[in-house]
Amino acid sequence: MQNLELIFFIAFAIIAIYSAIMMVTRRNPISSALFLILNFFAVSGVYLLLKAQFIAIIQVLVYMGAIMVLFLFVIMLLNLHDENKLSESITYRKITAVLLSILLMGLLFVTFFFGFMGKKSEIHETAGTIGKAEFLGKELFLKYAFPVEIAGLLLLAAVVGAVVLAKKKFE
Repeated sequence: MQNLELIFFIAFAIIAIYSAIMMVTRRNPISSALFLILNFFAVSGVYLLLKAQFIAIIQVLVYMGAIMVLFLFVIMLLNLHDENKLSESITYRKITAVLLSILLMGLLFVTFFFGFMGKKSEIHETAGTIGKAEFLGKELFLKYAFPVEIAGLLLLAAVVGAVVLAKKKFE
């Protein structure tokens, strides 16, 4: 069972890295958005394998649902039919940015490799219950009830303000 989880973890990680690279390098915004959806799916799979079921479901519902609809709406609103506008020339500034990005990725890889070397690889026995929705719900609504209510009121005020501003704009 442990080997199967490792295989799925590596597969989801490879899909996430591949889709992230493809998302950034595509010139067509629609294909970039589709690769972003694939990336969200792979990251939610990684969360699911790490026993964080609540975060995996929220990743699917919020990001793949709401945020991607917003992205696609903006892409359609901008109406990017002419891809000549998207073409760019290669400059020294861009080459320097790519080289510095490669250097940063190498530095991060070395830091992670030596940072986790010799560390404990077992998951704590309570890690399986911490990521569940039941545990998070109990913590949020029993221990942190007041901050959750305040955040809800702030979000409600923001939605009402956005509706009022949009109503004034269209009148």
